[in-house]
Amino acid sequence: MKSIDVIGKTVDEALEKALNQLNVTKDKVEVDIIDEGYRGLFKFIGGKPAKIKVTLKADYKDEAREFLNNILRCMNVNADVNINDDKDSVYIELLGEKMGSVIGYRGETLDALQYLVSLVINKNHEQPYRRVILDAENYRKKREETLKRVAEKTAYKVRKSRRSFKLEPMNPYERRIIHSALQNYVDIKTFSEGEEPFRRIVVDIKRN
Repeated sequence: MKSIDVIGKTVDEALEKALNQLNVTKDKVEVDIIDEGYRGLFKFIGGKPAKIKVTLKADYKDEAREFLNNILRCMNVNADVNINDDKDSVYIELLGEKMGSVIGYRGETLDALQYLVSLVINKNHEQPYRRVILDAENYRKKREETLKRVAEKTAYKVRKSRRSFKLEPMNPYERRIIHSALQNYVDIKTFSEGEEPFRRIVVDIKRN
């Protein structure tokens, strides 16, 4: 974290100088008073200036961007990291070439990176937890649409055969998509079975 030492006639003046130099507001910094100083006789004879140390507070967006840039550099991937957030969530989009290696088989690499970035962003337990969504080449939306189609086709098979079908193992995020896609079917039910990472959804007929 960047820190600077600043001198002023008073602590307030020194802080104002520091904020101007760093081009930030007071809530973005931590201030340590090294010497409060004093004015001296008639406010100018024998006075001593105040000295403070001003440190930029850690910004989770900057830390997340730096972390991802380092990972991408090690993967020989050149990509831009766009970060947006709201009150509870952080949305990160990777834009560039060779995104296939970042996404991985069925999004496994992307999921792993998302988990690691979440640890970076939420390492300060004094701050509210933020859900992290990491995406590349709009993979999340495309995968969601694919899973919804899988859910609908599976429901059709179950209705036709009158027997249950087990889907391939999925992570919790993908299982939620399947459950949600079929939750309003009056004659179909879904439930999960097995242990992670092999937990899977079972689609079955609702029986009286």
